[in-house]
Amino acid sequence: MLLVPWWAAGYAFGVPLGTGWPPTLWHGHEMLFGFIVAAIAGFLLTAVPSWTGARGFAGWPLAMISGLWLLGRIAVATSQLWPPRAVAALDLAFLPALALLVAPPLVRARNRNTPLLAVLAALWATDAAFYWGLRHHNDGTSLRALIVGIDVVLLLITVIGGRIVPAFTASALKQRGTAGTIRAWPGITQLAVGSMIALVLSDLFVPDGMVAGVIAALAAVIQAVRIAQWRTLKTLRQPIVWVLHLAYVWLPIGLALKALALLTGAAPAAFWLHALTIGAAATMILAVMTRASLGHTGRSLVVDPVIALAYLLLTTAALVRVFGLAVLPIAYPEVILVAAFLWTAAFVLFTWIYAPMLLAPRADGKPG
Repeated sequence: MLLVPWWAAGYAFGVPLGTGWPPTLWHGHEMLFGFIVAAIAGFLLTAVPSWTGARGFAGWPLAMISGLWLLGRIAVATSQLWPPRAVAALDLAFLPALALLVAPPLVRARNRNTPLLAVLAALWATDAAFYWGLRHHNDGTSLRALIVGIDVVLLLITVIGGRIVPAFTASALKQRGTAGTIRAWPGITQLAVGSMIALVLSDLFVPDGMVAGVIAALAAVIQAVRIAQWRTLKTLRQPIVWVLHLAYVWLPIGLALKALALLTGAAPAAFWLHALTIGAAATMILAVMTRASLGHTGRSLVVDPVIALAYLLLTTAALVRVFGLAVLPIAYPEVILVAAFLWTAAFVLFTWIYAPMLLAPRADGKPG
């Protein structure tokens, strides 16, 4: 609710950002390492106890890691006041601290999700590369680091989203008494994950060329085939389920736009990155937060109609940001302002509905 309007006001009206970084790099960094990484941390801190049977994270370790994240955000937001190395050190400390917190229960339980620690390491490496680019005044390196970091996030969505979307859909359909099951074609999961790993490697070693474009096109086709098996149309009466499909469908859309941009240079595809970030990543984050918050506060898995509106506002923000310049009769700064308003409204609605739940005791009287 704070970073996006601040960025939009800075871009459109020249409101100072408080950072000495190039403004677009500040925006990209904070959306990835401020917002998305915080959501990944929240997901892991919630999921690891469920996966391993360990005690939930609470008390001073949770307060410490939350404070460390907040210190990193303050340091970046005021980076022109501090030595660059101090800002980098504070920001780069968060992911290792998170890994140290979640690794012991994962390793002790020999849990199948232990490889997610490699995702944290990869994200830390991209953040370190970002700071290396800043230090050497190499904006291209910093931008590439952000794109590779986003690719890692999309790989995580492919793995985790590929589990929860069909599972939650099947459960919802069963509760409604809908006939049929969700069946995945043999090998489609492996192809989807492999294509996203290839995407990471192409953006790391051969970015912005034909090879990267072809890999993005193949990944788009594979992801489209994958979600086509998940019976999306059967979920349209249940916002808490269809939003997961809505988030995932942005993956093949964004990848197809990326392929089109790299292979043809088509202007309408130029803003493919926001299809993947606002469309896929942010919508998946909102979808999982709204669902998990209900379950972990002892409430039934039915979202308020206001939250369904928030889902639609967020995906409209993605549509405006990606296609607005091509289809709307407004200039680029206005596109950013409209998309920022829609984004902010979505998260204001989330906070309005969910803050009272999260600040109160569980509805079912259990600890938490």
